[in-house]
Amino acid sequence: MVHALEEAWRVLKPDGLLIDLRPAMVHRDVGVKGAQGFRKLGTMDERFEDDIVANRAVAAVLRRGLFRRSRKDRVPCMREMDTLDDFSGWLDDYVSLGKLPSHAWLLKKVERALADGEKGSSITVSAPLDLSVLVKRETR
Repeated sequence: MVHALEEAWRVLKPDGLLIDLRPAMVHRDVGVKGAQGFRKLGTMDERFEDDIVANRAVAAVLRRGLFRRSRKDRVPCMREMDTLDDFSGWLDDYVSLGKLPSHAWLLKKVERALADGEKGSSITVSAPLDLSVLVKRETR
């Protein structure tokens, strides 16, 4: 990733901006939302190896003076899915990336909650995003 950040530095004009927007390194909460509110069903158990490497790469280019950080924020993010198939597909994609062990237990909890819940409930996955704005610096 350091190479990608170096390439971004190369193509940016002086004082150009690089936006780094990624999921925060926190475990996602999953629940069901309906007319009576949100009910948390569980917390995912993600692996953060890729995130650790990405954070180290950003830190490396900041130390080298290629960029300066002008802003860092954490913003809330909630993803809503209407069907169990939508959630199952999203979860399968996440597991296939190697970021997550099997979460069949969570899929079963969501399935039971939807079956027992009110019609029109949605599945909600909640976790913040980390936003950093990096400004290209001219090196000496």
